[in-house]
Amino acid sequence: AIGGRLSLMRTGARSLDTALGGGLPRAGLVEIHGRETRDAGAVAGFALALASLLLKEETGKPLFWIGTAGIFNETGFPYLPGLCARFDIAPDAFLLASPGRLRDALWIAEEAARLKAFSAVFLEIEGSPRRLDLTATRRLHRRVLQAGLPLFLLREAGIAEPTAAPLRLVVAPARARPRSTLAGPLAHSIGPPSFAVGIGKSRNAASGEFILEWDAAGRGFHERRREDHGTENIGVVV
Repeated sequence: AIGGRLSLMRTGARSLDTALGGGLPRAGLVEIHGRETRDAGAVAGFALALASLLLKEETGKPLFWIGTAGIFNETGFPYLPGLCARFDIAPDAFLLASPGRLRDALWIAEEAARLKAFSAVFLEIEGSPRRLDLTATRRLHRRVLQAGLPLFLLREAGIAEPTAAPLRLVVAPARARPRSTLAGPLAHSIGPPSFAVGIGKSRNAASGEFILEWDAAGRGFHERRREDHGTENIGVVV
């Protein structure tokens, strides 16, 4: 246990949890990487789904989402009605900081990383800025380990560079299946949000890619077989 809590958080997707050695770390730095700007919706949606899982157990502790004004102008702000409807995240459980400069965003993240008042901290950045180097990520990782909470580093359209994060997940949108009805699949409809999740870096896990669907009603992931989604990726509705 870390800070009196279980050290791993299960996603509910059995194959992914098994590949990760039981689940995602509950404390420390976790990198969620989107290779292209158009994947930003999937990256943010996947991170918000993880936040929803955390809030199931960390009731009373809000989430803290940090990003520069530039990244929000490019990818969009988190939409509060959507957070509530899709992820059951109440407005008073979601704090947002949008400084103008990356250096200020990093300072806020470092200060937040030492606090035990949050369920999790999210830092969303674009590209591979020089300021977010191995030394900076080591500071973040050390502080959240001491505080016993996770810090999710969302890297949008960046090159995978060395960081102190023990785990890097690569996330992209996956083809959504049609909605299910009593009469069968509804043609030309869009079903639950779907994510292609790859393990890009891990000290313990095997490499692999997994297709996950988010069940908003049950607040959990369901895993899909690769042959059920085809080969073409489309946008994820979050």
